[in-house]
Amino acid sequence: MPTWTALTHTTGREAAEALAEAGEDLTPEPVGSGVFEIEDGSNRWEVGLYFTEAPDEVALALLAAAWGAAPFEVSELPEVDWVAHVKRTLAPVEAGRFFVHGSHDADSVPEGAEALLIEAAMAFGTGHHATTRGCLLALDRLVADGFRPERIVDVGCGTAVLAMAAARVFPVVVLAGDIDPQAVDVARANVIANGLDGRVECVEAVGFDHPLIEGAAPFDLVFANILKQPLIDLVPDMARQMAPGGKAILSGILTTQAEEVAAAYAAGGLPLERRDDFGDWSTLVVARA
Repeated sequence: MPTWTALTHTTGREAAEALAEAGEDLTPEPVGSGVFEIEDGSNRWEVGLYFTEAPDEVALALLAAAWGAAPFEVSELPEVDWVAHVKRTLAPVEAGRFFVHGSHDADSVPEGAEALLIEAAMAFGTGHHATTRGCLLALDRLVADGFRPERIVDVGCGTAVLAMAAARVFPVVVLAGDIDPQAVDVARANVIANGLDGRVECVEAVGFDHPLIEGAAPFDLVFANILKQPLIDLVPDMARQMAPGGKAILSGILTTQAEEVAAAYAAGGLPLERRDDFGDWSTLVVARA
């Protein structure tokens, strides 16, 4: 089935959300809409409307004008088998000792590597994004430095790639939580596919708010690859749930946001130990004294 996208941008989140809501009344009706901040400090927001039949471009022009937005740019997307496409284009990722791959690259795992299998259909969070790769590299350095945590949790685990990586290198049960029940289902499937059933426990949780996670605290190692504001909101819980000498690997942070996040953690008693930038993204390691 062909798909059409109609994209515009406007100033301010409220205006963008109102425009997206108004767009849902168009005929033909869009099958979905999205609002995304353009991360350049301009307070501009992109609004996307998605259609399964050609949209009315006159109606789109009137809508943009009525809301003071830029003219919509309409594109027809070709029909693509996206999983097959990803299998062809998603190359394996090496991050220190870790090798993240799909089943189509199972024969290319280097000798001695810690292999992590994530299928192309579950590609978000495979390690191809700089934030996940940065966390894997940070973990690799901690292992090389002799850090040996006994209690580990991955907060906002997504595909559980970080939790699985930790389970590969530390002889402990790793906890993994995510607010999205679908993500938890994916994480559990990945754990089984990687032969780590019983080594990684996946639960639906908001931050540390789950009996299994709270009962296992305090943690020696915490992963939190989420977003800037949720990371900052997490500071009090992070400080309370980390053991003395514990470390947290944080990402999902633009380089322009890294200082603000690091300052919030330092103010909460978790000073910055290391920062690494990968393109537009930063990975931070903070520690509790």
